[in-house]
Amino acid sequence: QVQLVESGGGLVQAGGSLRLSCAASGRTFSRVNMGWFRQAPGKEREFVAAISWSGGTYSADSVKGRFTFSRDNAKNTVYLQMNSLKPEDTAVYYCAATYKFCSGDGCTYDYWGQGTQVTVSS
Repeated sequence: QVQLVESGGGLVQAGGSLRLSCAASGRTFSRVNMGWFRQAPGKEREFVAAISWSGGTYSADSVKGRFTFSRDNAKNTVYLQMNSLKPEDTAVYYCAATYKFCSGDGCTYDYWGQGTQVTVSS
């Protein structure tokens, strides 16, 4: 089992920045593939970004150039740095984990956090 706890959400004005964190526990972190997803009210959950166990990253077109995904294996934590935020980025953000071999936006995740709210005001 893997436990995931997100933090760092909040209210920010358009154009501002936030950094989300996701702390993992329970299994070897250095071999886990991680992802970020978000779900806005009334919408389906959508893929945001992924980072492989080796550090390779992949982002959705809607966040490319604005969001950066990184990991710190020593701290069992991944980070989503979100810059130039827009009102349409408002959503609950979830981190997810899988040990399956996969890449990019093709992963299916086995473990999910509880989510953290990000609200961007215009």
